[in-house]
Amino acid sequence: MGTYVASEDRYETTEYRRSGDSGLHLPRLSLGLWQNFGADRDQENQRRILRRAFDLGVFHFDLANNYGPPPGAAEENLGRALAEDFAPYRDELVITTKAGWVMGPGPHQRGGSRKYLLSSLDRSLARMGLDHVDVFYSHRPDPDTPLEETMGALHHAVVSGRALYAGISSYGPAATREAARIMRELGTPLTVHQPSYSMLNRWVEGGLLEAAADEGMGVVAFSPLAQGVLTPRYLGGEVPPDSRAGVGRPSWRDNMLSEEVLGRARALDAIASERGQTLAQMAISWVLRDQGPRTVTTALIGASSVEQLEQNLAALDSPGFSDEELRRIDEWAVDSDVNIWSGATASRP
Repeated sequence: MGTYVASEDRYETTEYRRSGDSGLHLPRLSLGLWQNFGADRDQENQRRILRRAFDLGVFHFDLANNYGPPPGAAEENLGRALAEDFAPYRDELVITTKAGWVMGPGPHQRGGSRKYLLSSLDRSLARMGLDHVDVFYSHRPDPDTPLEETMGALHHAVVSGRALYAGISSYGPAATREAARIMRELGTPLTVHQPSYSMLNRWVEGGLLEAAADEGMGVVAFSPLAQGVLTPRYLGGEVPPDSRAGVGRPSWRDNMLSEEVLGRARALDAIASERGQTLAQMAISWVLRDQGPRTVTTALIGASSVEQLEQNLAALDSPGFSDEELRRIDEWAVDSDVNIWSGATASRP
């Protein structure tokens, strides 16, 4: 690939929002590197996706230490892209990473201990070739580590200059409020919460969106397409061999394609068609819908191709929802046991 020069008009149509009470701004759609950026995927295609995303105003790239396969590969691949394509634009980019899930063997390659979080952050920075990330997250609550220790590690990551902001992911409402209290007392307010949220996974509406708003935190919603269930891929009842279900990734459960879940997805697809959208586009638009102070700041989308990226970004051009559309959607947009992170969320009150 030739030398990359970013589009000069990349910000002309970009809509972005402040993350809570902070000065950090995020685009309404951000690019998540959870899937499709490991060592098992073509690296030139990864670079094309990253380039096109930035050209279209997506300046937030989200990772975690264990994204791959193998764990760490997504950070390594982004590091190469940063060096080869994005070095002149580093100050424009928001690069975020996390630690908390299993990264390797032994007790200090998982959880929320100070040892794991800070050593993991150092390794993440080395893989990406960076001296700091913009946001460092505790990827999940850890019942075996005092919350004060986990939050103290996030605070140290910021005051040591390895991260500019701190965040948490998959914490329930009560733990979110307690974590925010601890961080305020330390002098490093939590800037963002990253929970799963989709039309088939609405747990955040049970108090978390209110907690984040009350504590001055932005919300980065991940998996708005419910692991691909809210796309046309499975509506016919068949499982494409290259899909998450077909490959059998650890992030998949067979019950996600039950007849009950597929029936809901098909009904929602019919509503999307009436709106002139694909099911995926409507699912993204719905997560970003106006909920007053509880409105999501940005949604993370993945992409296996430039074409898929562009189709998902087109969700931002859709009209808002009428009250009648929201009522009809609510008939089918119900929790469907697709939240594979619910165990972590429930590990603290």
